[in-house]
Amino acid sequence: MAAVPISPNELLLATLAIIFLLPWLAWRLLGVGRIVPLVVVQIVGGILLGPGIAGTLAPQLHQLLFTPETKAAVSTLGMWGVMLFVFAAGLELDLAQAWARRRETVVTAALALGTPFICGVGAAAAMLALAGSGWIGPGGTSGQFIAGIGMACAVTALPILVLLLEELELFHTRLGQRVLAYASLDDIALWGLLSLVLLDWERLVRQGGFLLIFPLAALALRRLLPKLDEADRWVVAIVWLLLSGLAADWAGLHFMVGAFVAGAAIDARVLGEIQVTRFRRVVLLVVMPIFFLSTGLRT
Repeated sequence: MAAVPISPNELLLATLAIIFLLPWLAWRLLGVGRIVPLVVVQIVGGILLGPGIAGTLAPQLHQLLFTPETKAAVSTLGMWGVMLFVFAAGLELDLAQAWARRRETVVTAALALGTPFICGVGAAAAMLALAGSGWIGPGGTSGQFIAGIGMACAVTALPILVLLLEELELFHTRLGQRVLAYASLDDIALWGLLSLVLLDWERLVRQGGFLLIFPLAALALRRLLPKLDEADRWVVAIVWLLLSGLAADWAGLHFMVGAFVAGAAIDARVLGEIQVTRFRRVVLLVVMPIFFLSTGLRT
């Protein structure tokens, strides 16, 4: 009897079932829930299901489930999910508090960025001194390599930071809000530094344009939203999220930075603080596990 071919839709649904089921089973049935939060198990699960582990131990099954089409669909869903998640985190960021403590915010953000950057630069210089230029790609220079390693050590994984703050029940505390403000400032600074390291002046000009135009657009949006019906506000907010992510990515600041500042520009009270919290939790449950897998599939 000939084998029944599996359609791409069936493969995608089977993959999604594995994404949601296996980490939860490990978290619940193995008792690790008393040791680590579910999101950590999901992150580790994404790496285990990637080509480095599952692809080595069960290559045929891995190739069957994770076809190029399935990987592309998972990556797209993961991208959309993480945009929604950091957008929700931006909505819940208290900008008034950050502005009231702006001197402290700038100084602490600079130290939070500079300390790991300097350590990374030192490590990269040691790597070159001990192993020579074999670490550097054909189109790179020693200076770019050293700065690149420093930036890799200093960059914040915003989605993971938000998840950890949530799991530690620090997200809505004064400390959690400060940490989120520091991280967002550092990420914007690092993407600008990347353009300098790559000597990409065109990207720097686009970033400057984004940073000039975005506050004006955000101000117009803050005036528009309260005038709309409640049912229309979320639709406009989602369109704003997409346009901000698109503009930030075009400027070379990455779509996640655009999604976060899109949320931070909106007064959460206009959308309803309870609805915003529910929105973030639904995204965390429904979409973020897909993001973790899509990251693992590239590891």
